[in-house]
Amino acid sequence: MSPDPTPVDTIIALADALRPAIMRVSRKLRQEAQKAGLSAQDAMLLGYLKQNPGVGVSALADFDQTSRPTMSGHIKRLEAAGLVRRSDDARDGRRSGLAITPAGGRKLDIIRRERNDWLAARLARLTDAERECLARAASPLLRLVGLEG
Repeated sequence: MSPDPTPVDTIIALADALRPAIMRVSRKLRQEAQKAGLSAQDAMLLGYLKQNPGVGVSALADFDQTSRPTMSGHIKRLEAAGLVRRSDDARDGRRSGLAITPAGGRKLDIIRRERNDWLAARLARLTDAERECLARAASPLLRLVGLEG
C-alpha cells in the first residue's frame, strides 16, 4: 500500500518557507563572489570547466540552460580576462574545447574560500541539530534543481 500523497497546501507552505531563505543565501553567496571580481555565474562556469576540462560551448550552454550565443559571449569575456582558454579538438577540427587557466583557477579558489568562509562562519553559529538538518537537506535541494539523482 502506497503512502497518502502530501497535501498540496503542505507543499505550498513548504515552498513559501524555503523560497525566502534560499533566495537570501543565494544573494549573499553572489555578493561574496563579486568581492573577488566575478559574477556568481562566472564562478559557476569556472567551477564547471575545472571539473570538466575540454567541454565545448554547446555542452556548457546546456549545463547552464542558456543559449549557445549567450554562452559564447560569456566565454569570450572570460577568455579576454585570461580565465579561460580554448584548445582545438584533436578528433574534430571544427570544435574547440574549453579549460580554465591557472589565473582562472586562482580566482576560483579565492571565490570558493570567501564563500566558504562566509558560510562556515554562519554554520558555526547553528546548533549541531540544525547543522545536521542542513546536511540532510543538501541532497534533496540538489535534486530539486536537477543536479543529482
